[in-house]
Amino acid sequence: MAETIRVGMSGGYFPFTFVRADKLQGFEVDFLEAIAAETGDDVEFVTMSFSGLIGALESGRIDTVANQITITPERQEKFDFTQPYVYDGAQVVVQKGNPKGIAGPQDLSGKTVAVNLGSNFEELLRALPNAADIDIKTYETNFEQDVALGRVDAFVMDRVSTAQVIAKSPLPLEQAGAPFDEIQNALPFRKDAAGEAMRAKVDAAITKLKENGKLAEISQKWLEQDVTKPLAETAATPAP
Repeated sequence: MAETIRVGMSGGYFPFTFVRADKLQGFEVDFLEAIAAETGDDVEFVTMSFSGLIGALESGRIDTVANQITITPERQEKFDFTQPYVYDGAQVVVQKGNPKGIAGPQDLSGKTVAVNLGSNFEELLRALPNAADIDIKTYETNFEQDVALGRVDAFVMDRVSTAQVIAKSPLPLEQAGAPFDEIQNALPFRKDAAGEAMRAKVDAAITKLKENGKLAEISQKWLEQDVTKPLAETAATPAP
C-alpha cells in the first residue's frame, strides 16, 4: 500500500532546496521525488525554518528531513539514518579579495563567523582548537549579504553549496582555503517501528538510485559534479 512520505526542508538552501517562481525545487526535491518513484509512495514537502526541522521530526509532524543533514554521533543517538547520499566538506567563505587574510579555520580567531542556526557547521566550529576565540553568529537565512558587505568576517557552509552560491550570486564572495572537515549527508528517521520501516524502504531506493545512475544524474543537474560517492573514490572538482 502506498504511503505519503512527509519531508521537511527549509526551501532556502540553494541549490538543494529553494523556491523560484513560487515553485519548490532543487537537488533534494528531485532526489525525494526519485525515491518516491522507486518505492511507489507519494511525497509531501513541508517547508519551515531550518532550526525547526529536527524538532518537527522528533514530534512526528514530518517523517524525515531533506536539507543536507549531516550524520553526527549526537544525531545518531536520536535518529536512524539512511546511507549517505552526499559526501562533502565544510568550507569557509569570505568577502571577495579576502581583506581579512583568512586562509582557513585556523585564521578565524578574533573573527565573526556566520552559520545557519541549528546546523552542523556551528558544531564543527565549536569543536575547533581555536573555538573560544571565534564569535559565532547564527542566522536563519541570508547571511551571505552580511559577509559580502563586511559586516561579518566569514561564513561556513558546505563546499558544494558555497561554490554554487558564489557562481550564481552577484555578491562579491570567495572560498577561503580548502574544506576543513569531511561530512556525510543522509536522511534521518525516528527510532520507532514506523520510522524503521520507512527508513529501510527509502534506503533500498537510494541503493537503486546509485546503481542505475539516477542519483549521479540529479547531482550533475544541480551541482555540475557528482558528489554522491565518498571523497576517497573521486577527485574533488575545483570550485569555479
